[in-house]
This record gives sequence, structure tokens and C-alpha cells, in this order.
Amino acid sequence: MTETKRTDKEVLVKGLKFMGGSLVCMFIGPTLIYISQTKVKSPIDTILLIIAILICGFAIYLAFRGINIILDSMFKKKNS
Repeated sequence: MTETKRTDKEVLVKGLKFMGGSLVCMFIGPTLIYISQTKVKSPIDTILLIIAILICGFAIYLAFRGINIILDSMFKKKNS
């Protein structure tokens, strides 16, 4: 029996959730960087800057992971 190629909707939704998390981190990270750079310098600003940079890196990771999952949902064969 031939199997038609269809998008796996469950996997697609999972990928879109990753992309949504990435979008949130893409706004929070740069906002925290801006806040840490414009305030009067204190020791907490350095910690905030490090956290903001980690959030930006996490946003990039989530974006790549989300795109990979979305592409898998469209082009990978389903094992059944």
C-alpha cells in the first residue's frame, strides 16, 4: 500500500511551540541587555547582562530546534 506524504500535525505543533518559545526569548533577551546597559552600574547589572546573553543564546537554540522539528514533520517518513 502506498503511503502519501502528509504533514504530521502533532510534530508540527511541537515545532511551532519551540518557535513560540524562541520568539519570547528573542524579545526578553535584548530587552534585558538594554536595561543592564542603561542603568547606573552596579554588581547586579553584570549578572543581568550574563543572564540576558544566555537567554539570547537559548532563543537561537530554540529557533534552530523548532525549524528542524517543523521540517521533520513535513518531509520525514512516518514509521508505521
